[in-house]
Amino acid sequence: MSSETEIKLDLSQEAFDALVGSDLLGEPDKVLDQRSTYFDTADRRLWKEGYTLRIRQVGDTRMQTVKATGPSRSLFARSEWETPLEGNEPVLDHTSPLLGEFGSDLALEPVFDVVIARRLWNVVENGSQIEVVLDEGNAISGDRHSPIREVEIELKEGSPSDLFVFARKIDAVAAFRFGVRSKAERGFVLADVQKTVFKAEPVQLERSMNAAVAFKSIALSCVRQFRLNEDILLQPRNPEALHQTRVALRRLRSAFSLFKSVLSRDELKRLNQELRWLAAVLGEARDIDVLLAKASDADLVSKLKTARAATYRDAVDALGSSRTRALMLDLINWLECGDYLPGNGPVSADVPGAQDFAARVLEKQRKRLKKDGSALAKADDEHRHDVRKDAKKLRYAAEFFASLFDDKRSARRYKKFLTAMEALQDELGALNDLATGPEVLEKHGLADHPAKDTVISHRDKAGLLGKAQAAVDDVLDTKRFWR
Repeated sequence: MSSETEIKLDLSQEAFDALVGSDLLGEPDKVLDQRSTYFDTADRRLWKEGYTLRIRQVGDTRMQTVKATGPSRSLFARSEWETPLEGNEPVLDHTSPLLGEFGSDLALEPVFDVVIARRLWNVVENGSQIEVVLDEGNAISGDRHSPIREVEIELKEGSPSDLFVFARKIDAVAAFRFGVRSKAERGFVLADVQKTVFKAEPVQLERSMNAAVAFKSIALSCVRQFRLNEDILLQPRNPEALHQTRVALRRLRSAFSLFKSVLSRDELKRLNQELRWLAAVLGEARDIDVLLAKASDADLVSKLKTARAATYRDAVDALGSSRTRALMLDLINWLECGDYLPGNGPVSADVPGAQDFAARVLEKQRKRLKKDGSALAKADDEHRHDVRKDAKKLRYAAEFFASLFDDKRSARRYKKFLTAMEALQDELGALNDLATGPEVLEKHGLADHPAKDTVISHRDKAGLLGKAQAAVDDVLDTKRFWR
């Protein structure tokens, strides 16, 4: 078994051509044509359990590779097992964990192919040995194709930080986005039902982790959610993908806040400021989407759609900007190599265990919600917005830490707690829309539109306040799953 430490970079056709045409890499050490066939059962049993099996053919050589791809793993590390083959059929034996996990009666069938032209270089960066692979080709399932243009930078020997040094050199000649999908994932998405939005995936933490390592897993899961939805948002301008892109940023910023006692403050503050900027740009578009969902007057709908098109252009421009690329490079570099990690610096010298840390954080956030949410009807809009932020942070903390409290009683309590939290967020969200709607209309010159009351009505504010207060009380009455 081997473990990979690598960065995957997604390239547009323009960026791919720019990198190939630059003098950064020179002539490749190897050029290979590869066809990889991925196998699974008809019900995708391997994929659902976090494994992939492929047979890759290069010339007359065939190699079977099994990879563990579970959600708790880093974006940049996987476990894999390789077995040379003579034929084109999978082999289940002691050379991989599949025989022990699933038995010998797996009915495997080919699901899709990945056909690529691969260029490979071996480079040295600050003394570290790095393999650079540039792939161009397609994932193929039946008559459907999905293009692949990506760079994989794998550390063979040396410091992981040098991977990011080299990635910055690539960014100087070819703009990229970090890749969070393996070729296997691309293929399964192509072969099966296409998803149009990606909600947050469960975070799998281990009780043996300390709080810093737990933070890294949580933050990388937020980055993955961001990137998956960003790819969708950039194409059909999907409103729900925009929403989930913003959710990913909010979750990440919440993680920053929840873990601030174990993180380096200077870098945390700088990154958080940049994330706030990006979230604000996306928020302009989301605010219009919220009003459009309520609008029925034809003229108001038309004007809101015009405003929406402009805000989406701004959002897409921001996502493609050098500022965002620099942010993502700095962010992921810090997450993977920062001084908050064990052994990397003074910040990591005395970090509590993940479970004890989680229980303290959850208790603190619950107390804050109880204090701030005690009298919503008497509070002003600004205070109620603070309560909404309290609720989001508590919900995200609950989702982040759920796997640390996974006995039957805790799991049962968590389910009820999350249901109550979701209801609270819905009610506080409705109040927030009521408060921010007039500002959004005024910003886009629609404050005096005759149909404005169809999207913003204060007539039911008292009822919304009553429901929100009841929802706060329901959360506080729900038994704590972390106890």
